[in-house]
Order: sequence, then C-alpha cells, then structure tokens
Amino acid sequence: MAALSAWFWNERFWLPHNVTWADLADPAPGVEYPKAGHLLSALPLALVIFFVRIFFERFIASGCAQSLRIQADVGRRAQPNAVLEKVFTSITKNPDSRHLDGLSKQLDWEVRKVQRWFRHRRNQDKPSTHTKFCESMWRFTFYLCIFTYGIQFLWQSPWMWDTRHCWYSYPYQLLTPGLYHYYVTELAFYWSLMFSQFTDIKRKAAKLANYAKYQRLCDFLFIVFSVVFFITRLVIFPIWILNTTLFESWAIIGPYPSWWLFNSLLLILQVLHIIWSYLIARIALKAMLRGKVCNDVRSDIESSSEEESDAPREGLRASPHTPKGENGTNGHCAATKARAQNHSSW
Repeated sequence: MAALSAWFWNERFWLPHNVTWADLADPAPGVEYPKAGHLLSALPLALVIFFVRIFFERFIASGCAQSLRIQADVGRRAQPNAVLEKVFTSITKNPDSRHLDGLSKQLDWEVRKVQRWFRHRRNQDKPSTHTKFCESMWRFTFYLCIFTYGIQFLWQSPWMWDTRHCWYSYPYQLLTPGLYHYYVTELAFYWSLMFSQFTDIKRKAAKLANYAKYQRLCDFLFIVFSVVFFITRLVIFPIWILNTTLFESWAIIGPYPSWWLFNSLLLILQVLHIIWSYLIARIALKAMLRGKVCNDVRSDIESSSEEESDAPREGLRASPHTPKGENGTNGHCAATKARAQNHSSW
C-alpha cells in the first residue's frame, strides 16, 4: 500500500522541477499551503449538504411547487399481473415483438393491451413533475449561491485581473480562507451528489419554468443560457483560461509531467464545448423556426407522460385534419413531438 501511495504521489510527476512535498509540508507560521488532506475535510460537509438538500426539497421547494400549482400527481398504474410483473422485473422492461406475441397468447390478451400494460408499468417508476421541480430548484439555488460567493471572492483576487498571478511562486502559494471555503464547499456538493446519483433526475434549472408551464419565461431563459454558454465556453475559456494554463504557465514555471496531463484534459474539454455549442445552436435555430423551444438534444429525452395515451395517438393517425391550435409555428413543434412518439410506439 505504501508503494502504491508513493507511486501515485510521485513528486516528479505532480510538482515542478526542484520542488518536493517536504518543501510544502512545513510552511512559515501563519502560512498555509494546499494539502491533499484538505480533500478529506469535504466528506463531513458533504453529509451536511445532503441533509440540507433533503430539508430544502421537502419544505421549501415543495412549498414553491404547490404555490405554482405543481402537484405531486400519480400517473395511471398498471393493473396487478404476476406474469407481466415477473417479465418486467427480471427479463425486460421493453419487450420486443416476439415477447409480446408470447405474452399475448399466454394471457389471452391483445398485443396492444400488453403494450399498454408495460407502458403504464414503466411510468409508475418515473418521478412526478413535482419531484423534478424540487430537485431542479435545489440545484438552481446552490449554483446561484456558490456563483455569487465565487464572484465576490474573485473580485478581490489579483489573478482575476492578471492571470499571471496564478503562476508566480507556484506552488508556494497561500491558501486563503476564502479560497479554501469555496473549493471545499464545491467539492462537498459533488461528494453529496455521489450519495444520491442513483436517484437524481438530473434536470437543469431552466426546467423550473417549463414545469410551471411558463413557456415564454422558459424560452427567455434558454436564450440567456445560450448566450452565456457561448461567451464563457467559446470566448472566455480559450482566450482567458487556456491561454494562461498553456502559455503563461509555460513562460513562468515551465512544463512538467502533470502540466501535460491537465492541459490535455482542458483541451479535450474545449472540444466538448465546441460540440455542445453546435448542439445548442441547432436547438436555437429550430426554436426560431418553430416558435418555441422543444426538447434539448444534449440531454436524455424527458417524457413525463409516456402514457399520453393511445387514443390521441390513434386520432392523429386517423384524422386528416390538424387539430385547432396546432397550426403555425407551434404546430410544427407539436407535429415533431407526435412523430417522435409514433416512432417510439409499439
């Protein structure tokens, strides 16, 4: 174990030339340097944040959801059936045509009825709009608070205005209380997400307006998000962040093994920024053509009502006329959603 630790924390990899861990271990009185042990201090705080989140979602976000008339609705439940339940839990939640035919003969049900049972059974496990609203409000609140604190702290920091200060005297740089609290709180938040990653719904803060059915506000927030994303990812990140990590650090301290690793990861991140920006631009273009924002192709398709039932779906197939209110730009969006549902239907 000691050999593994020594290999992982090899100072020749992590630190610039002629610097050792011992040099950072005993700073002068009143001086504090970052230490690996600081990572562990985030664990107890992560538990605190986790319980704060439970309290916030249950008593604050839930109250906001109710004031906006977002109810904790329960979808249609599948009728109890031992055979289908066993298939659902142990074999597949999305049976193919072969399974459907076999189950139809075994139960003496129509295939369409078996399909409908599986659809209702899948919907039972999906969170309600109320639950998704509460989780999104928690994330929005935390990110807003930590962003505000971060801006307030950075505004007073010299490297906010001259990024070369990030590399002067590196790695002999003071760890101020403000910087420590910011990074430990951020790390604790993501540690807390480790506790809930299997139950989280992973929705964005702009979904709050969508859940509350404020379409114009949702569209406006999407525009704001797009502009901020493009500016921060395609302008600030490469011109400000990559410039200092690649060129200013090279000029001031020179490269070393971990320098190549971290800068390679940052370059990969920039490639992802370009891909995500392309996807967001596609959404924005479609929104302008259709009149409102449809599903975000960057994330998983949110279908809080897969049980939007078979009758309207069949009506779409049978009726040659477009229903009233689905013409014009919003009609294109509705038609697109209908085609997507038909494509994924049984």
